[in-house]
Amino acid sequence: MTSEPAVPAESGATPDLAALTRIVAQQRAELDRLHDLAATSAVLERAKGALMALTGSSPDAAFDELARRAKSAGRTLLEECWLTLGDLVPPLPPTAPQPEPSRSPFPEEAGTGHRGALEDQDIGSLARLARALIQVRSPHDLAAALLTHLAPGVGADAVMVFARHSAGGLELVGHAGIDDTLAAQWHQVPPVSGVLPLDALDTCEERWLEDIGEAGHGYLIIGEPPDRWKSRAWLPVVVGDSADVTVGVLRGRAEPFGPRVREHLRAATRLCAGRLRSLDATHEDGADAATDVVQTVLDVMPGATLLLTPLRSPTGGVEDFRIDAAAPTAVDAAGRTGRELVGLRLREYRPTVATEPLWQGCLRTLATGEPYESEPFAQRQSVGGTAELATWFVRVAKFGDGLVVTWIRHDPSDRQEQRLADVQRLGNLGWASWNLLTHETTWSAQAFAVLGRDPERGPLRLTELPALALPEDLGPLAGAVGRLLREGRPLDVPFRIRVRAGVRHLRAVAEAVGDSSGTPIQVHGFLQDVTPLRSAEIALMQSERAIHTQHSALQAERSMAARLQHALLPLPGGPLLLAGLRVDVAYLPAQSGLNVGGDWFSAVELPDGDALFVVGDVAGHGIDAVATMAQLRFTTKGMVSTGSSLTGALTRLNALLKPSRDAHGTATVILARYHADGRRMVWTQAGHPPPVLLRGGRARLLDRPAGMLLGASDTPRYEAAELGLLPGDRLVLYTDGLVERPGEVIDLGLARLVRAVEAQASGPPGATAPLHAELLESDQRDDVCVLDIRVPV
Repeated sequence: MTSEPAVPAESGATPDLAALTRIVAQQRAELDRLHDLAATSAVLERAKGALMALTGSSPDAAFDELARRAKSAGRTLLEECWLTLGDLVPPLPPTAPQPEPSRSPFPEEAGTGHRGALEDQDIGSLARLARALIQVRSPHDLAAALLTHLAPGVGADAVMVFARHSAGGLELVGHAGIDDTLAAQWHQVPPVSGVLPLDALDTCEERWLEDIGEAGHGYLIIGEPPDRWKSRAWLPVVVGDSADVTVGVLRGRAEPFGPRVREHLRAATRLCAGRLRSLDATHEDGADAATDVVQTVLDVMPGATLLLTPLRSPTGGVEDFRIDAAAPTAVDAAGRTGRELVGLRLREYRPTVATEPLWQGCLRTLATGEPYESEPFAQRQSVGGTAELATWFVRVAKFGDGLVVTWIRHDPSDRQEQRLADVQRLGNLGWASWNLLTHETTWSAQAFAVLGRDPERGPLRLTELPALALPEDLGPLAGAVGRLLREGRPLDVPFRIRVRAGVRHLRAVAEAVGDSSGTPIQVHGFLQDVTPLRSAEIALMQSERAIHTQHSALQAERSMAARLQHALLPLPGGPLLLAGLRVDVAYLPAQSGLNVGGDWFSAVELPDGDALFVVGDVAGHGIDAVATMAQLRFTTKGMVSTGSSLTGALTRLNALLKPSRDAHGTATVILARYHADGRRMVWTQAGHPPPVLLRGGRARLLDRPAGMLLGASDTPRYEAAELGLLPGDRLVLYTDGLVERPGEVIDLGLARLVRAVEAQASGPPGATAPLHAELLESDQRDDVCVLDIRVPV
């Protein structure tokens, strides 16, 4: 931070107010710059962490990858970070060597390169939007930032952000440029047809309404009057292959959205995807009661404490933590404290955490459940305007599925009374003491608060305490008090009382102190308000009951689908001899998940003496996938058996799937017909991995003829290829579960398969088990189907 001394020209002269004003302005600008830099660095660290979790790369490699992507696409590094957080796309393929990127986290960024139909002012607008997203704290802030940066180039007059809620409808989570009355009218949108934002979410497609008068019929138009905004655009924020948030841009004039404007809006929406993921705009119904309780406790805690929830990548690794609750004394580099930190990522709160022992301590505690305590470290803090050096350590403990992280200062002074008061306040409990000889009763102030009793009325005798309980709890509490007074038996009883705010759940704990003969003469204990905990327990029980019901339904569906699959796809008891070939069939169901897959095969001898071999895979899992598999399997055999060509059969199968719009409307398949008279194998495929041919001890992948995924196009083109087989040849047909692994490109799996087939060239016929052991992981996530075809020597 820079400053200038304001020294009067002469001793005793009046200070130059203009100079002092300039100094204050400079210091404020420098502080704003530092805050902005800290937040910007946090975005970079989050993007690097997401890429590291997705690819397993080092921090430097992740930075290089982000810089290379930005340069290749003509984007700023900050824009690339937002896009990475929104899409989590895999790395770009290797290209020619690029110049070494700058290691400065965020230098002066200006958009470079060509971006489709965008012009220079649009590129500059997107770069400014990317920087504005750093300061966005809510969906409302996001809508305001979009309106500010879209108005000049797009002519936007209002922005609305809708999120899908669990009931299927929409909730208006952010808006700018519209009044509160309209926002209240459209705050909740039921799942009805004719609503453009809901239609955009359901189809994951943009909706361009360029003239309300001509194209608005059949839709529920937002606004009163309806032609207040004469043209509108609704763009879904797509993450992966789904969307839960849609952004609406409303304009007061009726005119087309040209190619440049559309591209501008698409780019802005993609930038927002990363920020929306961090804001959790599509909030979950039913807030976690336990989290609310923790936040309430942290609000009155003197130390810096955070409640963290792990955020996992698609591969299951922890890429960051979300702050779900924070004590008021917790502060980040940008000056945000307490509840202002809720919703932030740990990398935003502390950008350097990934390089500190604290990060590994959090991961270890999360995995093992063992608390972590750091080595003591020195850190300066401001106390009463004076910077002093203090010794701190960090403690991490597991809390449910998350973590509680506390920064603790070594305090040499003994403040036992204050700590006792803090414990009572934080635990919402108050101590009480009853002298049975003198009938003297002493309560702490917190005991009166727990019972909702005015301290002016004084404490109650122990025998009067049960009268406060609800009628259902009076008997158990009175019986426990009686046994305590007569026999000295300790007391630990839950009970309920009625207060002005409703019913309160309490816990009474007490024990007796006896004389030399054991007769109780004094009782001491505490009263605790456990209402939040009880509410959390009830919510947890309801959640567990719902999960159990859903799990049972899924298990029933899996069992039914498995029985149906076994009935429709019987496995032979041994090798098949078809048209002079030996065929071994293997089918391995997935080892994880509750759904059976749609993998299938056929190996039959045709009436003319030829043999038909089919291997296919239907998209999705469950009963629907099994039904689609059965339809394709029997249809294929019927068509080829009655004389249809292989390419003709694929064309008809594509027509059979194309009208379907559900999740099981696509499939991959290989059809192969073996002509025994000339040892010719004619084959064709539809989006399926290529077969492996083993000849003379060397294995290779066959070149695939043209063929599109079934159900993906109305006008597909399929070609056939011919392969002459020799004695001793081996041909392996399989489904993608044999070669695919999560987070890995399929080319690596194909190369692994070729090596495995070649390594087992000398194995006996039918020995497919070593092939599976070599290729499949212990936690097999997809079904696998293999046809091992051998030409006898």
